Amino acid sequence: MSASRFSSLPADCDLLVVGGGINGAGIARDAAGRGLRVVLCEQHDLAQHTSSASTKLIHGGLRYLEYYEFKLVRKALQEREVLLRAAPHIMWPMRFVMPHDAAQRPAWMIRAGLFLYDHLAKRAFLPASQGIALDKHAAGEPLKAGYRKGFVYSDGWVDDARLVVLNALDAQEHGAHILTRTACIDAHRDGGAWQATLQAEDGQRKTLRARAIVNAAGPWTAQFAGAAGGGKTQGLRLIKGSHIIVPRLFEHPNAYIFQNPDQRIIFAIPYQDDFTLIGTTDEEYKGEVSQVKISQMEIDYLCQAANRYFKREISPADVVWTYSGVRPLLDDSAQNASAVTRDYLLEVARGEAATGAPLLNIWGGKITTYRKLAEEALGLLAPLLDNTGAAWTAEAPLPGGDLQQPNRLVDSHDFDAFLAHFQREHVWLPPALARRYARAYGSRATRLLTGATSMADLGEQLAPGLYEAEACYLIEVEWARSSDDILWRRSKLGLRCAPADVARLQQWLAAHLAQEVAA
Repeated sequence: MSASRFSSLPADCDLLVVGGGINGAGIARDAAGRGLRVVLCEQHDLAQHTSSASTKLIHGGLRYLEYYEFKLVRKALQEREVLLRAAPHIMWPMRFVMPHDAAQRPAWMIRAGLFLYDHLAKRAFLPASQGIALDKHAAGEPLKAGYRKGFVYSDGWVDDARLVVLNALDAQEHGAHILTRTACIDAHRDGGAWQATLQAEDGQRKTLRARAIVNAAGPWTAQFAGAAGGGKTQGLRLIKGSHIIVPRLFEHPNAYIFQNPDQRIIFAIPYQDDFTLIGTTDEEYKGEVSQVKISQMEIDYLCQAANRYFKREISPADVVWTYSGVRPLLDDSAQNASAVTRDYLLEVARGEAATGAPLLNIWGGKITTYRKLAEEALGLLAPLLDNTGAAWTAEAPLPGGDLQQPNRLVDSHDFDAFLAHFQREHVWLPPALARRYARAYGSRATRLLTGATSMADLGEQLAPGLYEAEACYLIEVEWARSSDDILWRRSKLGLRCAPADVARLQQWLAAHLAQEVAA
C-alpha cells in the first residue's frame, strides 16, 4: 500500500465502523447516506471471513419456524424482496425443492410451515409454495426412486462477498472512507469522544477522533467490546458452518433442501454453472477464527447427506473446493447449534457516564436482515449524533443494481433484458464472459470496459476468464489486493484455476502493486 494511505483521512469523524463484513458495510452505507462523516476499517479484506462463507441465500429461514422464530422469519421475509430489487445482478429468485421423507417431518407439518412462510410477509413477485409429484417434475430426475412427493417454495440467491463490496462502494460514494487491511488496535473515550488508533498492515498508524464507534467485528465483537471498555451484556455463540463444492449434480435451475435423520437440513444449490454447492454444517467452534477450515468429518457428513437423496453418489474425492466460516450468533442458550437464533441485538454502551461517547455493539445477525439491522442501528445512533437524516436504503439500488437502459422501456429489475442489451452493445465479448460481467457488475460493467472495443483491449489473460482490465478495475475500485481477493471474493474464478494460473496472477499483482507504490 502506498505511503500516503492515510493522507486523505480526516482527523475526526462522526462514526467509526470497525468491521468490513456485511453488517459493518451496511451500516457505513446507511450512515454516509444520511450525511454522517464515516470511516470504516477492516483488519483484512472486505467479507474475508463470515460474510463470504454463507450458504449464499436471501431467505426467511424456513427451518427457523420449528424453533418458533416467527418475528425473525417475518423480518427476513420482508427484507427478501427489498434486497432482490436492490441488486438484481448479484441476487435473484430461486425455487427450492424439498423431497418429502416420511421418516422425517410429516407432510402436514411441512405444508403448515410453507403456508406460514408464504403468508408471514407480503410477496410482490415471488411465487407461492406448492406440492409437486417428483416423477413428473424435472427436479425429480436426479433423485433416488424412493422420493415421489415433494414441495417447492421461493427464496433468493446472493453473491454474498460482492454484496459486501457493493455496500462499501455505495458508502464510499456517499462520502465514507473505506480502509481495508487496517485494524483498530486501540479505542478509548477521551473528552466525550473516542480516540482510536488505526494500523495498516504495513505498520503505518493514524489516530482518529470519532463521536461514536460501531463494533461490527463479527466473531471478534466480544473481544473488541472488552478491549474498548464497552461492556459485554450479551455473549456470542461461535458456530462453524462448512460447505463443499462438487461437479454439477443436476441440470435444472432449482435448488434442493434436504431433511436429515439428525433433524438438520442441508441445501444443494446450482453454483457457477458447472458446480453444485452443498451445505451447511452447524457445530460449536472454539479455535482461532481466522484459521477456520472444514474437517474431514464435515466433508463426510455432507457427502453422506447428499447421497441419501441423489442417484449419483459423491465421495470426498469429488470435492473440488470447500469453504468454512464462523457465524457469530446471539447466545440464547440453545443446546443444539442448529437451533441457535439467527436474530440480532443492538446494544448501545456509553461507559460509566450516561452521556459518554456511544459504542454500538452488534450481536448476532444474518445476511438477509443486514439492511434492516443497519437501519435500526442508525435509528439508535442518529439522535445521539444530532443527525436528522431519514432512512433511505429500502428504495435505493446498490451500485450496478439499476439495470434501466437509457431511452428504453425496460424494467430496471429485468436482468435478462439488461443482459441482451449489454451483449448487443458489446458483440465482441464472448457470451459467457459478457454474462459474467453483467452478473458481477450490472449496469457498471460498462465502466470496466471503458475504451475497449475488442478482446485485445482487455489486456493479458491473467487466469482463465480474468483479463488485466478487470483486475485493474478490482484493484482501483473494489479494494482488491491479493489473488484470493480477486479469485475467491470478487469472483469465483478460482474454481477454474490451476496452481500455475494463481502463480501468474500473483506475479502480475506484485508487479502492479509495486508500480502503484512507486507512483
